[in-house]
Amino acid sequence: MGIMIDRPVWPGRGRRWSHLCSDQSFAELHEFARRLGVPERGFERDHYDLPSDLYAAALALGAEPVASQQLVRRLHAAGLRRRKQPKPHRPAEPV
Repeated sequence: MGIMIDRPVWPGRGRRWSHLCSDQSFAELHEFARRLGVPERGFERDHYDLPSDLYAAALALGAEPVASQQLVRRLHAAGLRRRKQPKPHRPAEPV
């Protein structure tokens, strides 16, 4: 298995984004992102947010194109899924 990428359909900051993941290890993912020229600040919990202009380059380096649902299933199966933590509830401040 290894490095996976979903299609760049996720909107944000005026661009479209893909998710770049590994179902093997975070070390493999970080190394692939480094080779692609993606800074580590692009890493979020269990994936890199990759702008659409890097999609073809990721495929050329060997990333496997997968559907978003398959990407999440494979992360879960590998034990590498890290869900976003809910924000702690804060009581309303008195007015």
